[in-house]
Amino acid sequence: MRHNRIASLKFRGLLALLLFMAGVTPLAAVAQDRKAVDLPILFDTRERIAKPDLAGIVRLRFLTTVDFPPFNFIDQTGKLAGFHVDLVREICRELALTEKCQIQAVTFPELEKALIDGNGEAVAAGIAVTTELRQRFAFSRPFMRLPARFAVAKKAAPAGETAAALDGKTVGVVGASAHEAMLKAFFPRIRAHAFADRAALLAALKDGKVEAIFGDGMQLAFWTSGSESAGCCRLFDGPYLSERFLGEGMTIMLRKEDAALAGAIDHALLALSRNGRLQEIYLRYFPVNLYGG
Repeated sequence: MRHNRIASLKFRGLLALLLFMAGVTPLAAVAQDRKAVDLPILFDTRERIAKPDLAGIVRLRFLTTVDFPPFNFIDQTGKLAGFHVDLVREICRELALTEKCQIQAVTFPELEKALIDGNGEAVAAGIAVTTELRQRFAFSRPFMRLPARFAVAKKAAPAGETAAALDGKTVGVVGASAHEAMLKAFFPRIRAHAFADRAALLAALKDGKVEAIFGDGMQLAFWTSGSESAGCCRLFDGPYLSERFLGEGMTIMLRKEDAALAGAIDHALLALSRNGRLQEIYLRYFPVNLYGG
């Protein structure tokens, strides 16, 4: 396998799905309570992306997986669901291709071969964009960037609401990770303490062994909102975005020769960003605002 999921999104499998489905506030209720979220601006409001002629498209098959909640998973009724699934449907609607669109699930290691072999026209599965992949595939514009965030214990919150309150304090982070490098580059006055893995990092904050932790904002949002944290902790400051450390963000991967289709998808993403439907999808699947308090 030559590609990976976006590096900060490694909570895969049944445990993550159980946390997503059972350990957080029901998403429908959350969406009703939150009227607006300030998503990072990925498209200039003055930008224009022409819609290519798609008359020759016979069918448009999007490939995804079932083990990447909340982006793609099998829901309680046994159907394929998730952020990517709803986004694909909206893209197809925007391009007037709904009747020609299909969404198919394969295993993550099969995605690249399935695309190359012509078993699908696009991949929506959180593949991290790399220089090597860009040489062989085309990618849409990013439709979502996942931030880094701090989390702190509620009982011992810093004396302030910005990262400056953590100067000189010990902040936990997973060792040899992109987030460790980002923490040291962005906050040189913080004392970084490396942990072997995410489980040890979360336990250290919960047990009061560190004053804060720094990591993937989505993981921390689900953990602080879920039963595993027992209400011990909350998100703090941020969000922090960095293409250098965290990558380009969530994109759709296509074959290199399908540049026109990539342009069409960019056209649809721009429209969804402007008309608010991209935000609506976000609100369905994220119980905590990754980009705010």
